[in-house]
Amino acid sequence: MIQATISPGGNGREASVRQRYSRAANAKEDALCCPVSYSQEYLDVIPEEILERDYGCGDPTPYARNGDTVLDLGSGGGKTCYILSQVVGPKGRVVGVDCNREMLAIARGYREQVAERLGYGNVNFRCGLIQDLALDLETLASEAAGLEIADPQDWIALRQLEQRLRHEQPMIADESADCVVSNCVLNLVRPADRQQLFGEVFRVLRLGGRVAISDIVADEDVPEHLQNDPELWSGCISGAFREDRFLAAFEEAGFYGVRIAARQAEPWRTVEGIEFRSLTIVAYKGKQGPCLERNQAVVYRGPFKKVEDDDGHVYYRGQRMAVCDKTFRLLQKEPYAGQFELIEPREAIPLENAARFDCSRPRQRHPRETKGQDYDATTESAGVCTDGGNCC
Repeated sequence: MIQATISPGGNGREASVRQRYSRAANAKEDALCCPVSYSQEYLDVIPEEILERDYGCGDPTPYARNGDTVLDLGSGGGKTCYILSQVVGPKGRVVGVDCNREMLAIARGYREQVAERLGYGNVNFRCGLIQDLALDLETLASEAAGLEIADPQDWIALRQLEQRLRHEQPMIADESADCVVSNCVLNLVRPADRQQLFGEVFRVLRLGGRVAISDIVADEDVPEHLQNDPELWSGCISGAFREDRFLAAFEEAGFYGVRIAARQAEPWRTVEGIEFRSLTIVAYKGKQGPCLERNQAVVYRGPFKKVEDDDGHVYYRGQRMAVCDKTFRLLQKEPYAGQFELIEPREAIPLENAARFDCSRPRQRHPRETKGQDYDATTESAGVCTDGGNCC
């Protein structure tokens, strides 16, 4: 019989990641990821040991807001979490997730010191895999302590324990975060788990929440022989997403408004002619739900002749386009705010009376649909011109 052990992975690439980041927790390793500049005001309260163990490639922290609950994937030594702690303030909350015990020990070891310096404590760290955010590995290890694996039924029992914990004691609950960030960690997840990873990020975000992910991307497909190099994989190189596919992964997971917030102009590294650079992506959750007809319309301001959103809606510059209530509300928020004129109907249709809206094809909204077919008002000049002069 063998003792059950809880391990975050078993293949060569995953083992190389664990070993390399364990070494990096004990001694600074400059070759891990690229230098990043952070706002100095946030660094003053963070202990030097944490600052020295920073292995990020970008800065996703500006996309969190005061009062947010923020989840940091692959939190490492805790630097990003302690910056976020200050960004979200005392009313906010920060949770870091990592599976490297040495890095977690560093991050947790300074919680009280940082809280004392700030005057409040709002950071916690959990042990888990970022592609399986429901399973707390420390809770699993405690529940499985002493479990002996003697035959296949025992392995099944262990799997059932995992499932029970995911359901009854999820490490990160559904729709519990306003913002999910990550700094150069997604590329370390094996390709077979990446669809699950993006699904988990989507699951834990609240409706209206956002992700801000900094990672290393490649301008070409990374060949298999480079992917199988443990040193390149653990160094955030050969596991890099191809740049266009990285953005597509967010869209496929259900996010909208996906945009490149920062892109490194010069590559951080070039290997066999393939360029690897830092990219920061911001995307949003909130396009889910029914499409309801409330006679609303939007006018795209330009400068492009037309644009298409993530749901296939096409907006022609200067034309009054019919939209459903959900799209009408989304276009008022970031990242679309300010790009559209928003036209409400003269008489609002209550949600409970709204019919289904057909979003499958673009169509213009006739002004009479919003004004009303019997609208026949005649008014005098408003007397105010938008350019500050006299009208006519």
